[in-house]
Amino acid sequence: MEAISTFIHTYLSGIYFPDLKWTDVLDIIIIAYIIYHLLLWVKTSRAWTLVKGVVVVALFLIFAAIVKLNTILWIAKNLINVFLLAIVVLFQPELRRALDELGRKNIISRFFSSFASKNNDEKALNDKTIYELVKTSVQLAKDKTGALIVIEHDTPMGEYIDTGIKLESVVSQQLLINIFEKNTPLHDGAVIIQKNRVAAATCYLPLTDNKNIAKSLGTRHRAGLGISEVSDSMTIIVSEETGGISVAYKGQLYQDLDEDGLRRQLSKLEPPKDDRPAVTNILKKGGQ
Repeated sequence: MEAISTFIHTYLSGIYFPDLKWTDVLDIIIIAYIIYHLLLWVKTSRAWTLVKGVVVVALFLIFAAIVKLNTILWIAKNLINVFLLAIVVLFQPELRRALDELGRKNIISRFFSSFASKNNDEKALNDKTIYELVKTSVQLAKDKTGALIVIEHDTPMGEYIDTGIKLESVVSQQLLINIFEKNTPLHDGAVIIQKNRVAAATCYLPLTDNKNIAKSLGTRHRAGLGISEVSDSMTIIVSEETGGISVAYKGQLYQDLDEDGLRRQLSKLEPPKDDRPAVTNILKKGGQ
């Protein structure tokens, strides 16, 4: 037994055991978490293609260093600062989207649950607004009147509201149909709904950079997708050509929705049932 103990002690004495503290473990966990989500973000965004290009350049520079291509190495050494700046410029849309996603997590506001709950209740859609939006969209689709209605969620849309004409009106079918009526001053552009009110009309939206969407989709669908890529808003799109109803949300386009499908999509912006106040059933009142 003593011989075994001596052997184990001798064997283990040659192995280095770092002196880990709880702060070191926490440091490793945080770094691992950040790297994991960074890789996940890169994999699920356009940044993946750019990263592969960067890897190709890095491999070429390693090859140049092995073969001793001194001119190429000298150029690379002197252009390193420009290269880092170019990386930031190339990844600008993805970096902005990643920071935007981080901001939407409301990490700080979770420590103040009452404030977060009140803030979410103000921004979330209520039953009346959903009822009016569904009724309006169905009527516009029936008449084949094009429409673009953006519903603000957590991401503020002040910069897009400022591009249009401010209204600050109650959401109603009559108002929205009049706005999108052809050959009227307000029909061109998007309507933005903010805190269950029509904040502005004739607003300009960014177009999507996605090259994979169908060529048959027009400017309305591209604008709806574009705003969904830079914010967490939801956009209702009514096609003037086909009368089809679509919803753009979180970079995805949901097409050919019926009345129930549209209502289900809009329900995603409602507050959780536990946080919703008791309200009268608007749909029943509308049917009476």
